[in-house]
Amino acid sequence: MKEFSVWLSEMLVQRGMSQKMLAELTGVTGAAVNGWVNGRSVPRYEKIAAIAKALSVDIEDAVNRRSPVAPSSDVKWIFRVAPEDGGREGGNAATFAFSPSLEVLAREATQNSLDEQLPGAEPVIARYMLHELTGQHLKDFMLALGWSSIERHIAAAADVRQKVGRVLRDGLQELQRTRRLILLRVDDYNATGLTGPEFDDGRFARVVRRTLDSGKAGAQGGSYGLGKAALWATSRFGLVLVNSTLSEPEGGRTQRRMAGRLELPWHTLNGVEYAGPGWFGTVNPERQNTAQSWWGNKQAASSLYLERDDPAPGTTFLVVGAFDGSGETEDLEDMHDRLVTSLARNFWASMVGGRQEGAKLRASVAAFRNGEPVRPEEFIDPHLHEPARARAVKAFLDGETVEELTDRNQVLQTSVPLELRRRKDDLSTKDPGVHEAVLLVTPAADEDEQPDCIAYMRATRMVVKYKRVGDLPLGHRPFQAVLLAGAATRSGTPDADAAEQLLRTAEPPDHNDWEGTEDLTATYERGARQKIIEFKKLAEQKVREVLRGQEREEAQDEGPEVLRELLRLDPPKAARTQGFPTVKAITGAIDDTGAWEVTVTVKLPKREEPWVLTAVPRFLTRSSGPVSVEWRKLIPVDGCELTPHGNLVFRDGAVQGKFRGITDTSSHPVSAAMSQVMVDVRRAKEELS
Repeated sequence: MKEFSVWLSEMLVQRGMSQKMLAELTGVTGAAVNGWVNGRSVPRYEKIAAIAKALSVDIEDAVNRRSPVAPSSDVKWIFRVAPEDGGREGGNAATFAFSPSLEVLAREATQNSLDEQLPGAEPVIARYMLHELTGQHLKDFMLALGWSSIERHIAAAADVRQKVGRVLRDGLQELQRTRRLILLRVDDYNATGLTGPEFDDGRFARVVRRTLDSGKAGAQGGSYGLGKAALWATSRFGLVLVNSTLSEPEGGRTQRRMAGRLELPWHTLNGVEYAGPGWFGTVNPERQNTAQSWWGNKQAASSLYLERDDPAPGTTFLVVGAFDGSGETEDLEDMHDRLVTSLARNFWASMVGGRQEGAKLRASVAAFRNGEPVRPEEFIDPHLHEPARARAVKAFLDGETVEELTDRNQVLQTSVPLELRRRKDDLSTKDPGVHEAVLLVTPAADEDEQPDCIAYMRATRMVVKYKRVGDLPLGHRPFQAVLLAGAATRSGTPDADAAEQLLRTAEPPDHNDWEGTEDLTATYERGARQKIIEFKKLAEQKVREVLRGQEREEAQDEGPEVLRELLRLDPPKAARTQGFPTVKAITGAIDDTGAWEVTVTVKLPKREEPWVLTAVPRFLTRSSGPVSVEWRKLIPVDGCELTPHGNLVFRDGAVQGKFRGITDTSSHPVSAAMSQVMVDVRRAKEELS
């Protein structure tokens, strides 16, 4: 708790009141007030009550020396005046670091929430809520927001000659045309909240006031201070409001620290030049024409759609005029589905928990139209969206991995070495050593649309990148692999900490790969980039070794023995350069009519012209070589179309395609159950003619 003298001094400045005026209002001498201000004495309770009345604050605020709740009439928009040197900025460059899409927003905002998880076993709760407002609901929100005072600034900044200006103009026209506004609310709970002072270093200043100031260290996802910009980038007006419940008191309070920021380019209004950004808050008494955050009441928070449902620490961000800049989603329902997909794809591993360690994250998405639910809150189940990968991480957390796969529900664990490099500021001569990352491999689920991939992750287990593994054994069992590096290995060893720092500096601003970056070059000795490249190659090679070395015996209910034997074909000993289309994978079974129904994935060399291929099914029996049969039906699945001649034409520039075929039983030389099936692909005659 603050000293009363400190609190009283701050309140006099905030209220613009002199010591003499306070003495008159409280019926004491000027010397008495001077003694209170300078800490020579502390007033009795009845005088504290008189001081609270004179300052127009609650007596509880005066007794507890805390910042008072600001009335709505004191909250307004204040814009930064342009510098006298004539400099102009056409927008915040940080918002151009990412695509202004809902997928990117969900990835960046959730990563920031995970980075701020409070110590303990409770997972971060991330809730995404879409609100579509029309009619009176829209009018009430606009009034609470003070739209009339900022609309003029937005219109003045909507210069169609600038990229940001065109987005602003489109947003204003869309609002005028539809009289509809979409709010995207992003809540996190069990997180630190926007702690720290108003202007000095702290989480609040880094998020609301600063750019390119991360302030993060250790096992955290973000490192550039750019992720928060994704929130402003997905607003048609560059407008975001915040309400934070703090894990550490500021000004004696923890609940409803509120603020807003409007990110505009340079503009003029009524003959005054403005640098661009504006802030929503109360006037700071010590800084001319500067807004500061305010402590709001429940009514103010509710009117701005910012009232939080739980007292747990964390922050609510409200994106005003939310839209998907990719243009792929426009209506409320599609936006809901896009958020669900993004959260599941990027954070499924963070949402997996085990007996020894709980999940790091729980995420949900909901959608409302004028307060009525359109899509009820949906908590994302990682085992539903990513069954094989989620199974792998859970087995690792529970210590139930194996060294050899003998069942399709098992998870194989092995290691991949990452040779560490010394930091330039490390003056020791000790060898930095090697970090053993954890590689998990498990059979893919039947419904997996993209099998044979490896997912890279560290720290919070956000997926950094998905990489399809190439040059796999012919007829291999489809799989999913997960590479856990750094702090994600849960080893807690010095090499894991060193690997975490190395990989963190190797990530670009959007954290979607491990590669050479300026930060990596500036921080580590020469050769760090090459070690990371080798690490990723070793991970893929380890997957190939696992597939080649495992017995691929299927359970009795997984199809006929002949198909299982087909999937046990030995791979080529060495990878070769591909100059023609080849079959990458084939899966299938015998249907009720006795025909083979197979799905074939074809790998294509890149070229400008489309590939036109003919697919020929062949039967393999013990007594004879391959015998060609006919298709009863040939169905394009992905990246290809069927020509009038019955061939498959693959799209220009495609590197992969997929089709499904059902054999004609009348052309079978023997029963399908007595054969294996293979598929040849070759250039079609119609392409050669």
